[in-house]
Amino acid sequence: MKNRKIWGRFLAGALSLTVVSSAMAPSLVDATAGDPPPEIWDDERVFPDPDSFSYDDVEVNFAKALQYVLYFYDAEMCGKDVNPKTGEKLRQLEWRGQCHVEDYAIPLQPVDMEGADAKFGTNLSQEFIDEYRDILDPDGDGTIDCGGGMHDAGDHVKFGLPGTYAASTLGWGYYEFRDAYKDTGNQEHIETILHQFNDFYMKGTYLDEDDKVVAFCYQVGEGNNDHNYWCPPELQDTKMLLNFARPAYFATVDTPASDMCAGAAASLAINYLNFKDTEPEYAEESLKKAIALYDFARETHKEAEDSNEVLSLGYDGGFYTSSYDYDELAWAAVWLNICTGKKEYIDHINSVDTSEVTETGGYKYTGYIKRIMETTGSTWQNIWVHCWDTVWGGVFAKLAPITNNERDWFIFRWNLEFWSGEPHLKCAGLADEIWNMDYQHIKDVDVNDKTYINMSPSKFSVVNEYGSCRYNTAAGLCAAVYRKETAKFDEEYTGFTDWAERQMEYIMGKNPMNRPYIVGYSPTAASHPHHRAAHGSTTFSMDDPIDQAHTLWGALVGGPDSTDWHRDITKDYVYNEVAVDYNAGIVGDLAALYKWYGTKDMKPDENFPPKEPAKTDFWIEGNVVQENVERTQVTVRVHNDTTQPPRYLYTEKLKARYYFDISELVAKGQSIKDVRSEVYYDEVQSTTDMKESAKVSQPIHLKDNIYYVEMDWTGTLWHGSRALQFGILVGQDAEYESNWDATNDYSREGLKMSEEFGPTDRIPVYFEDELVYGTPYGEEPKEFPPINPSEAPSSETTKTPATKTPATKEPTDKTTKLVYGDINADTKVDVTDMSLLSLYLIGDRKLTGDQLKAADVLTDSAVNLTDLATLRQYLSKKIKTIGPEK
Repeated sequence: MKNRKIWGRFLAGALSLTVVSSAMAPSLVDATAGDPPPEIWDDERVFPDPDSFSYDDVEVNFAKALQYVLYFYDAEMCGKDVNPKTGEKLRQLEWRGQCHVEDYAIPLQPVDMEGADAKFGTNLSQEFIDEYRDILDPDGDGTIDCGGGMHDAGDHVKFGLPGTYAASTLGWGYYEFRDAYKDTGNQEHIETILHQFNDFYMKGTYLDEDDKVVAFCYQVGEGNNDHNYWCPPELQDTKMLLNFARPAYFATVDTPASDMCAGAAASLAINYLNFKDTEPEYAEESLKKAIALYDFARETHKEAEDSNEVLSLGYDGGFYTSSYDYDELAWAAVWLNICTGKKEYIDHINSVDTSEVTETGGYKYTGYIKRIMETTGSTWQNIWVHCWDTVWGGVFAKLAPITNNERDWFIFRWNLEFWSGEPHLKCAGLADEIWNMDYQHIKDVDVNDKTYINMSPSKFSVVNEYGSCRYNTAAGLCAAVYRKETAKFDEEYTGFTDWAERQMEYIMGKNPMNRPYIVGYSPTAASHPHHRAAHGSTTFSMDDPIDQAHTLWGALVGGPDSTDWHRDITKDYVYNEVAVDYNAGIVGDLAALYKWYGTKDMKPDENFPPKEPAKTDFWIEGNVVQENVERTQVTVRVHNDTTQPPRYLYTEKLKARYYFDISELVAKGQSIKDVRSEVYYDEVQSTTDMKESAKVSQPIHLKDNIYYVEMDWTGTLWHGSRALQFGILVGQDAEYESNWDATNDYSREGLKMSEEFGPTDRIPVYFEDELVYGTPYGEEPKEFPPINPSEAPSSETTKTPATKTPATKEPTDKTTKLVYGDINADTKVDVTDMSLLSLYLIGDRKLTGDQLKAADVLTDSAVNLTDLATLRQYLSKKIKTIGPEK
């Protein structure tokens, strides 16, 4: 994402003074909002030995790569996990499931604020809501439906500009090279992806009875809020995360977003072309809303009186700030011309005021291209590329074949010459001549034009080191369109696509790093993309786990710098960012390369993507806290370790059974009436302010003298683990004697009297009434998939895994002054420090040396709950100082 801001702060619920959830533990991320990636050290910038690999071993398979890069979008899908066309699972990745279902019912009310403090609701005023409530909320439930669509990147905001750019560019590639998708078996997949994007834009376009736009939803979520939570999207839930919210932003006459509306109009126009023959009714609706959004963008477009500055751009929170909207308007106009054949759309782009000659001898442009060329006496050399903020590359790729104008063909071709290093051809005339000159098909080389892009030592074209691959492959798509269009003149030019093929082979692994930049493409491919869902952290830390829990199949990472070097770590969003706009160009680029350079042995993988190994999602461990002739007091810790996909238990049933034998009581004349259960601690209660709780039944008869108590977590929202301490208490007999003896109890066997949890398979766990872990009394053991190795109980005891240290080097001469409360020594006292202290107090994390000194905020040589309470008071500003000054 542009201006990517990494957020390490996490406010994941009120922390109990006695215990903190060891499952959804607070963030231990070192990077905070706005931090740059970790510093690159000199000894880190190295290349593998070139003799250790060969380019001959690199697999060049455009069919396989096209298959892969589409699957990235399955990881980006937001909302419900049901394909509306087939009723089947929408996402073809088992580790992604439904998420952000709250988007389907966002409160139709104004938000109080923006940014990190954004709350529930919309950017609409109350007056606007009241006026258009019947259109915005036809069922009258007080909410507005903004569900579905695509996440932006490794974060989970649905941003306007990158989303509409990605949707339109994906659609463009499909429109140009449809047969390649068919021939490689990817047609259904690309159409599902295009539906996911465009259905969201169509649903978010609210029209009045005259089919005029009333409002358009262009963003859901707030970057400055979302980036506080490094976790899978399935675990972003307002019920679980304190201060988390997903407001919706709408374009209206009061809150214009002409850039976002035009971008969506372009995507919906292309969508019409792609589906008009197969889903005609759907396509017509798409075109209707494309025209409405384009007209609305033009109506709400506003410029400064003394400049071309646009005053009607949409909100983005500082993450995807648009330069202007002229290019998006032109992008939509050129596609609406293709859809309708109406020349007026082209006039909107290149109109000229011929009533007055300027001082330089030309006429003023009044169409959208006035932003890049003021008069007909000027021309433009595009040294950028088709991308989320500047779509001029795409505009001229489609405009030139329509106008067949020398100016437009020159701009289109020159940009590709700049990228590829192919010789610049001469223009057919001066600027004030070519603006209304037919295309002249000049083939003479301009030997004086030496303006070319910077290339790496291995000839990879790099226009920007922040996401170099996304720009490169977008240029490759434009190169393919140039070849296709020139073939219509019987002048098919292959030079640009030859360059694009070499660039793609570089991306596939023919580079000095011996590294494909398509995740999963080969064993040496980049494997640590900056992506929350694939990383799969349950501790809200980019450092835990060190390696990604899931393979983000087909994601195009940022890529190499201008020296051919690349760093493959999760925290580095310059080299390893992934996003919907990053993959947009490479999809069409690969389809074109398959068309022209594909061979019979290039085939997609079968049974792709491969299934992840099965694992046990729910398991339990325990210990004995207290035991005598009157009671057994046990603490169990049950784990919801779901990762395929991760999920809270909203309504599903999760239960466990603790079996015991009362034969010794019966022998003394007692019965089960003398036995009862009691709950002493419930971590669910402590982390939900008593709003939710686990349940422990009274004894239930199994057979003979065997009974069990059932622990029930049904309807409790959590992921990770929750502790529950209960006791089995026994009354005295008629002689006032106590007869309880736990040595014959089935579930007691193997549990140790300890402060630490130990393994047990004699407390079986049931999910949805199906046995998923352990062995019930009297039954033969069953084999279950392994528990996640990072969380599996050892043969002795188990603790919550410690967060791994960052994979970055620290200077050896670094010294830090002790700051009381700053436990992680990052020079700030914040909620991360409070979280570390909480975990230490429940035994889930070790503190040593200066960490313990910093945690002793009362400076009384003891670190205990009083220090935690004091630190909380300090962070909530109830007290002003901690440490010796306290």
